[in-house]
Amino acid sequence: MSGRDKQLSPFVGMVYLVGAGPGDPDLITVRGAELLRHAGAVLYDALANDALLGLTNDRAELIYVGKRAGRHAMSQAEINELLRQKAHQHAIVVRLKGGDPFIFGRGGEEMDYLRRCNVPVEIVPGVSSAIAGPAATGIPVTHRAVSRSFAVVTGHAVTGADAPNWRALAQIDTLVVLMGVAHVQEIVEQLLAAGRSPETPAAAIQSATLPDQRQVIATLSALPSAMAEAEIGAPAVLVFGEVVHMATLGRGQEAWLLPHPTSHPIAPYALPGAPAPIPIQW
Repeated sequence: MSGRDKQLSPFVGMVYLVGAGPGDPDLITVRGAELLRHAGAVLYDALANDALLGLTNDRAELIYVGKRAGRHAMSQAEINELLRQKAHQHAIVVRLKGGDPFIFGRGGEEMDYLRRCNVPVEIVPGVSSAIAGPAATGIPVTHRAVSRSFAVVTGHAVTGADAPNWRALAQIDTLVVLMGVAHVQEIVEQLLAAGRSPETPAAAIQSATLPDQRQVIATLSALPSAMAEAEIGAPAVLVFGEVVHMATLGRGQEAWLLPHPTSHPIAPYALPGAPAPIPIQW
């Protein structure tokens, strides 16, 4: 046993890797919300809505461990170790992660580390922005008529050894790119070089499901310029495929901004004609 381990209590609680959902706090799962109410410590990400912290009890430790481009509150190794330490102090430790813990959230790395340290872990899935982002604009990622497959890829590494197989991805009916705003031009160039039509419908949705949601619709080749003109920034979801037409039916412009469909401060998005959502009482 190391000196560091000797300083820890023999007590070991449970760590819960909880998906916070795509942005709107109403979209966290019931299980996730309940765990936040009882947690002794909450380690939360940059993309987890701050409103969710209002669910915690007055005694809970709230620890920010978020990562944004070039700005990391702490390293992944430090987060892993902090989770282990908090598990020896609290019966319930929540690691609150934007979207789903296992979709580009390093949840697998944290789970593996904690298991090797004999700390029990439970995974609480969350609604990923890869699905909810397009849905917030009326875009289904699958549709029997035009899309029987979809893929989700990170936009961090566009070229080099860590780059995805763009030739294979160009054949997927619907392609969703997360964290791709900074490299959208290179992503488009890779897809065009891999054979994707420049006329492929494309969309970029910023701050999906939140009151300040904004989106732009264009063709694949025109998306970078349309995003620049509309000043679409991170966090945003990029969508490529015929399903994007589901958001553009009846509109004559190639690219435009769409207002967020609701002005309610925390209500989920609602399609025109849909019944009003039932808000959660926070």
